[in-house]
This record gives sequence, structure tokens and C-alpha cells, in this order.
Amino acid sequence: MIVNRNILTLDEFTLQQLRAFPTATGELSSLLRDIGLAAKRVNVEVNKAGLVDILGDAGAVNVQGEDVKKLDIYANNQFMGVLKHGISCAGIGSEELDEVVVFDDEVSNNSKYVVLFDPLDGSGNIDVNVSIGTIFGVYRRVSEVGKPCIAADFLQAGNRQVAAGYIVYGSSTMLVYATKRGVNGFTLDPSIGEFSLSHPNIKCPPSGKIYSVNHGNFFQYEKNVQQYINACQKKDKTNGGPYTQRYIGSMVADVHRNLLKGGIFMYPGTIGKPNGKLRLQYECNPFAFITEIAGGKATDGKQRILDIVPTQLHQRSPLFIGSINMMNELEEYLKQA
Repeated sequence: MIVNRNILTLDEFTLQQLRAFPTATGELSSLLRDIGLAAKRVNVEVNKAGLVDILGDAGAVNVQGEDVKKLDIYANNQFMGVLKHGISCAGIGSEELDEVVVFDDEVSNNSKYVVLFDPLDGSGNIDVNVSIGTIFGVYRRVSEVGKPCIAADFLQAGNRQVAAGYIVYGSSTMLVYATKRGVNGFTLDPSIGEFSLSHPNIKCPPSGKIYSVNHGNFFQYEKNVQQYINACQKKDKTNGGPYTQRYIGSMVADVHRNLLKGGIFMYPGTIGKPNGKLRLQYECNPFAFITEIAGGKATDGKQRILDIVPTQLHQRSPLFIGSINMMNELEEYLKQA
């Protein structure tokens, strides 16, 4: 087998980035490589999910009130275990757990970072072989290094993230992560078992032709959101339309597609759930960070997602995210409320 040495693996890329900052400790690079390792383990189980007893419900309900899938539990345990046994994480918050988990040992207490993650987004699609994913955000601690991390470390505004990313388990498995230096995508090469750089310096197109929203809730949305959706359908070729509606039901897959091709993803609040369904810390903040670094925009309909200071670990938020020109057009409709 001939390996193309012109393509960097995730490990090589993070080390190369590290060399550009002589004073860097390498802790963030190590953390990202740990996340890559956990992703590879989850990927193995996702690929053989139809062959073993790992599909379906686990018979439990998580803190969000959602049925827990067996693969959810496995993914949560893998990411928590890898980060706990690494040297770069002081504690984690997971969508699947009621409370944060503090890694109270000497090595972890000296780590600078905490991680919040959704171990398996779109898990309702596990049984039907639709793309699912993992979402994560990395924060620098506000508590004193050398001591156990505290709740305040996990209740920071999204603009304080130092890195964020996601993994798509689909036709190929892809890890995308962002720092303030840019957004880069790595595709898992099964022949060598490594994530290899496939999408360097990702930029979200300023406009697109795709809008993603759950049309089933149309009459539950605020009137101005309904008007924007109608406008997406009524556009003619002279003003860039009509847009095509694409909604997979796995946020990772929907936002990933729009990030690469241009588009807008909307998860508004409804009459019954004015704060929406998505979790601010586990889903909205990581994707908002990634999208903004790539040149896009993310709001809750009233303010920038990354400026929201959370008051609860499992806080929910509406989300509008995508190409900047499409987001600017949406905001003109939202201002009419």
C-alpha cells in the first residue's frame, strides 16, 4: 500500500500548528487528538451497529427527557473515558448526564481545559442508518489550575471557547474542528486508521440555495419566521431562488452540509417550546463558533449565540445559523416582530 505523505494526519496537523507557537504547551493539541481517538472508537460501533445488539432504546430517559439509545450510552462512555485518562481535560459536561463530571486527580486538576459535548447527535436516526454525529466545545478554565474544576468553568459564554468541533458518522467519517486560526476538516482513512486532512481552511459560502427547518412545526413558529420560510419558497431566479428545503433531522449532518455548500439552518422556538429544543452548551455554541470562524453567522433570533451567558448546564436556545447573506436576510424579517 502506498501512503500519500503529502496529506497530513490529524496528529501531524496539530503538531505542525503547535510548532507555530513556541510558547504553547501542546495541551490543546493533545486534547484534540484524544477526541479523535474516541471518535474512531465510536465509529467502529456505528459501522457495525446493525450486526450487534447496540441498536434501539436502552430503556432510560436522559436529563433532556429523551429516550436514551444504546449507542448514546456507548459514545458517552467512550468520550468521557478517553478524556478522563488523558492529560488535557479537568472535567466534562455531557448532554446525557445530569451534572458535570470533575476528574479530581493530580493530572486532571492541573489541566487548563474543560469539554462540553453531545456524544451522539441525531440518535433518533440510529435505527434507520441516517448520518449521526458528535459535537464538542472546549473552554479554558476560569477556576484555579491545580484544584478541581468547578461549575463556573462550564457556564461560560460561547465566545470563550478556544476550540469546537464535530464528527459526522456518515458515508465517510469526518472530524471538523475550529480554533481562532481557522476551520479544518479531516476524513477518516480506514486503510491506515487515521483522520487525514481533506478540507483545509473551510469557508462557509456567503450565500446558498438550501434552507433547513422542520416544516412540521410551521404553524407553531412566530409569524415572522413563517414569512421568511414562505419567502424562501417563493423566490424566483432573479433573486437567487427558490431555495431547496433539506432537513435530515441530524443537526450535525444538516449544518455540515450548509457549512460546505452554503445554506441556513433554523430551529426556532415554538408556541409550546419558546426556547426551542437545542442545547446552548452542547449544540448551539460549538456550531456557532465553527460557523463564525468560517465566515457565517449564528443567532437565537434576537442576539448573537456566542454572547449568551448560560445560567443552567442544560439550557436550551432557539438557533438560526448559516451563510452570512442568508442570515442577514432572515434578520430583516425577524426585526419586523
